[in-house]
Amino acid sequence: MPVLLAKTAGFCFGVNKAVQRVHDLLDAGEKVCTLGPIIHNPQVVEALAARGVRTVEKPADTPSGAVLVIRSHGVPKSTMEEIEQGGIRYSDATCPFVAKIHRIVAKHSAAGGTVLIAGNPEHPEILGIRGHCEGSAFTFQSTAELENCLKENPELGKLPCIMVAQTTFNSREWEKCCKKAKKCCTNLQIFDTICNATNERQSEAVDLAKRCDRMVIVGGRESSNTAKLCDVCAPFCPTTWVETAAELPLKQFAAGQTIGLTAGASTPADIIKEVHLTMSEIVNNNETVETTPSTENFEEMSSEEFAAAIDATLQNTTDDKVRGLVVSIAPNEVQVEVIGRKQTGYIPANELSNDPNATPADLVKVGDELELLIMRTNDQEGTIMLSKKRVDALKGWETIVTAEAEGAILDGTVTDIIKGGILVVTNGVRVFVPASHASINRMEDLSPLKGQTVQLKIIETNAHRRHAVGSVRLVAQAARKEQEEAFWAQAEVGQEYTGAVKSLTSYGAFVDLGGVDGMVHISEMSWNRIKHPSEVMNVGDTVTVYIKALDTEKRKISLGYRKDEDNPWEIFKAQYPVESVVTAKIVGMTTFGAFAQIIPGVDGLIHISQIANHRVEKPQDELKVGQEVQAQITAIDYDRQRISLSMRALLEPEEAPAEVAEETAEVAEEATEATEETTEA
Repeated sequence: MPVLLAKTAGFCFGVNKAVQRVHDLLDAGEKVCTLGPIIHNPQVVEALAARGVRTVEKPADTPSGAVLVIRSHGVPKSTMEEIEQGGIRYSDATCPFVAKIHRIVAKHSAAGGTVLIAGNPEHPEILGIRGHCEGSAFTFQSTAELENCLKENPELGKLPCIMVAQTTFNSREWEKCCKKAKKCCTNLQIFDTICNATNERQSEAVDLAKRCDRMVIVGGRESSNTAKLCDVCAPFCPTTWVETAAELPLKQFAAGQTIGLTAGASTPADIIKEVHLTMSEIVNNNETVETTPSTENFEEMSSEEFAAAIDATLQNTTDDKVRGLVVSIAPNEVQVEVIGRKQTGYIPANELSNDPNATPADLVKVGDELELLIMRTNDQEGTIMLSKKRVDALKGWETIVTAEAEGAILDGTVTDIIKGGILVVTNGVRVFVPASHASINRMEDLSPLKGQTVQLKIIETNAHRRHAVGSVRLVAQAARKEQEEAFWAQAEVGQEYTGAVKSLTSYGAFVDLGGVDGMVHISEMSWNRIKHPSEVMNVGDTVTVYIKALDTEKRKISLGYRKDEDNPWEIFKAQYPVESVVTAKIVGMTTFGAFAQIIPGVDGLIHISQIANHRVEKPQDELKVGQEVQAQITAIDYDRQRISLSMRALLEPEEAPAEVAEETAEVAEEATEATEETTEA
């Protein structure tokens, strides 16, 4: 019993990409949901469910934190809007061929055209296509249904119409529908949107059916393209549709028969292999004839090798350059129309740029024309995988080499922090910058540099390895030198600058004025007495300072920070004349009196004789530090910044012994001298 296996059996490009997308997200540690079953194959869906993949029927059911994968069938425009408006993270795995149909119907229906769609109206792909139509749309599954539609809607004969097909529609039935539509519609434009893989798969299945005594079709019961394979094979020989090897009607396989084996686009390679091995167990004389992608026997191949063998017949690699027009942007890839070719192109997100932090939407927009490098072609599927970053790198390398020779300065973005330094992407090329060259100042932790735009010089290149080494420090040092010379050429005492605090010491703060540093002494930071500069400013603060003094020979700059208008004595002078009554806070004691704060930065002396209207042995008998008292300003010496206060002046007079009065007069005479001696205290 010879077994003939179709070369194109198994996953198509779109399905394979969708399933792989889910596995990639799982491998990255993401929680994954799919909007409906990812493909019409229960075994694959069950295997993914075992890995934690959950199927949801509507976007709102997506759990918090999960990534919602849109399957290859695509979804209506309204569903995409719901996902985006809901802030749901998603990964769009819509097949490029389906996405192209979406663009076609959206464009023409927006212009007022009517859309005719060949396909199963209940299939998710058709529901998605109809969801991109703004105007009238009609669906039909056969020539007879199309004919009825045209009879019931005679106006379609003259209205502008377009006709598209489900990607898995029966190609022979499509040809009949096209002939019928052309006869009835005078203003019709037809787009052949059946997937190349579908045509190839169906044609190959028909050829096998003509040569075989029986056909076995493997695929899920919900798979539209598997059903079409059964339809096209049935007229030529008995055809059996199975989901797995367990459903094979082995008793129907007679000795000497030739059996054809193919599979729908949603059927994984391991199921195809299982079916083939089961059929092989009843091969007469252990002989099997196979038209396979490989000369190896399937029994000796692993599932991965089997899948790779099938895939190898479909894909080839080239280094040709093409130009592509961006037609669609998704978080994971960009789809393009390849100019001059009848193939759909896509650029994976990691082939857009060397910057891993950039998203496709950051790099390109719909309508952009790009120069691209062909990474891989799939003639069966009619798709091309393209790369933009490799074209950029080829061009950028020439810029890198020229920059090294000329000592030119390049702009770049820090994309990664690695062992020993950082990676900077410039002109599409990743340049290594050692840690010692990453900044003008030595940094123990380079992570703050990630994402920053920097300027660098190329200090070394290796043409053979296309490896480049750069320096940010050299550019920064040169720039700082220029700034320093420019500063000293115009610096004058009194000039104001806004700068960043670079460092603090116990005696002051150093401020970057733009190429040079100046120091604010602790005494110039505040009108109030402070113990440490950190009470006023911190490293990184932006402050406004002015030049107090310049030493051009030693290149030293003294800066002032406190302002005259903030001088507490000026505030006091404006608000507190002699004889004013104030609420003062006791801040210190001496043998001859107490010092009281009137406002922050201005203290006055309450002489011991002015504390009460009776004899006071020592101030502590009447007052304590922190106490607030009412006092009258009796004298002010602005030149010497001294103030006399009296609590006694606000008290009712009492009879006092003569000796007390005499002593009070003597003490008052000495008060001024005592004040002078203790002001600093």
